[in-house]
Amino acid sequence: MHTDDELFFMRKPWVFDPNYKRPARPNDGQGFETKALHAGFRPSDSLERFRAFVPPLVPSMTYPYEHFDKIPYPVYGRTKTPTADLLEQRLAALEGGEAAVTAGSGSQALFNLIFTIARPGDNIVTTLNIFGEGYKQAASIFPERCGIHFRFVDDPADPQSWDKEIDSRTRLVWVETPSNPTLFVTDIKAIADVAHAHNVPLMVDNTTATAAVQKPMELGADIILLSITKFLAGNATVLGGAIVGPEALTEDIRWNTTEFVGAIMQPFDSWLTLQYLETLPLRMEKHNSNTQKVAEFLAAHPKVKRVNYPGLKTHPQYELASRQMNGGGGMMSFVVPGGIDSARTVMNAFELVIHAVTFGTSRTICMHPRTITHEHMTQPERDKAGIDDGLIRLSVGLENPNDIIADLDKALSKL
Repeated sequence: MHTDDELFFMRKPWVFDPNYKRPARPNDGQGFETKALHAGFRPSDSLERFRAFVPPLVPSMTYPYEHFDKIPYPVYGRTKTPTADLLEQRLAALEGGEAAVTAGSGSQALFNLIFTIARPGDNIVTTLNIFGEGYKQAASIFPERCGIHFRFVDDPADPQSWDKEIDSRTRLVWVETPSNPTLFVTDIKAIADVAHAHNVPLMVDNTTATAAVQKPMELGADIILLSITKFLAGNATVLGGAIVGPEALTEDIRWNTTEFVGAIMQPFDSWLTLQYLETLPLRMEKHNSNTQKVAEFLAAHPKVKRVNYPGLKTHPQYELASRQMNGGGGMMSFVVPGGIDSARTVMNAFELVIHAVTFGTSRTICMHPRTITHEHMTQPERDKAGIDDGLIRLSVGLENPNDIIADLDKALSKL
């Protein structure tokens, strides 16, 4: 790891090196549950200054220094705050990366990464199996305003389909797996091999799975995109995002984009997330268990046309998911026949399940992708991505699973 003085002056653009190996981290030998509790902060670390059992909340946005020639790091809240620094260390440890840089949201983290590494005329290779705001950035924001173009592969299950889209101006290959909202599972190792053969980094959006369920860096990913807002925080009280990767990259983002854009994750939200991460392993175990039961129920229901969940043996990528993931995760989706009208009927009949535009919360929530998150897509694009008019996204919470199932059964009886 670099010293504070070195980091302060680390403002050079990051250059991808496929042979780069991150240095060992203090928490490398520890289990995931231990990292979730201890990475970045231990109570004994604060005895001289804070004598605190929990990480300190430092709300200051500027940091005074005593000497003209000795500028501290951080020096100003747009680059880093002490509390966000602790969170970034913990996120990096959980994902197995060298370093992390937080942002005001997951969508902002994606924007900061692309804005930092790509230039007019460059391209990014991805698929239609990405979250709605990411698609909007890829389809119009970056092409129209920055001259950075996105290539959507024809068959994301075929590595050759990825290979043919990469050229000398490709700066990033971007995979979201399992995808939101159709839970398509991409072979991370296979796509990493394709990207690296072209000397291009692979970024995996690990928001839907989290590192509790899937560890993309162990499969060859170079960069991780996270929406902290979802399962990492887990209760819809925090807005934040992060990029995990080589320290040279995270510092490039920090000093050459975040410093000027200023959309940072605030100290209080960072502090809350540190507390929430302590229970991430326990929460994801319960999310996995509940969602598996709900998915099995819906898969057998006569009024459900299709269920998308990697934990089901009927899922097209079930075998891949079994190798690549530790459980199916806490999000799923299902299709009811009859399109938007039927989806409306079912969703309006819910009594326990809540309508909300997010996922990964402690409470079970539903959302209609066709009219909310993926309305910017054309109809042929939605058809290709599997976003049916009758598709309902379900983020399964921590309630008693029998209560969730009972609410679903009652709502489906209205069809």
